[in-house]
Amino acid sequence: MKKLILSLAMVLMGAVAAFGQADKFVGEWKTIDDKTNEPAGLVNIYQGEDGLYYGKLVDTFGEDKSSVGTMIVRGMKYEDGKLVGGKVYDPDADKLYYCTIKYDAAK
Repeated sequence: MKKLILSLAMVLMGAVAAFGQADKFVGEWKTIDDKTNEPAGLVNIYQGEDGLYYGKLVDTFGEDKSSVGTMIVRGMKYEDGKLVGGKVYDPDADKLYYCTIKYDAAK
């Protein structure tokens, strides 16, 4: 019985540690225009009720605010320290792309 309780406690600690790592992606992030290298907008990344990660454009730095409220990041899952398996929407090109989101603490 003690072995089972210890194993369960270790599994729970691992789950909490994994959640803590995935949690670093949640929040408001500045996007950078890859053509001008200037700030383009703010995206709020959050975890949905289905456990996947999504991101909504909450503001733009330009005059065109028509994309505000658009779901930019769709259906990402946390795996091996990054968000994978989903898509990112480019409202300027009106295209969906597969993507991986990595966290780089050095930047």
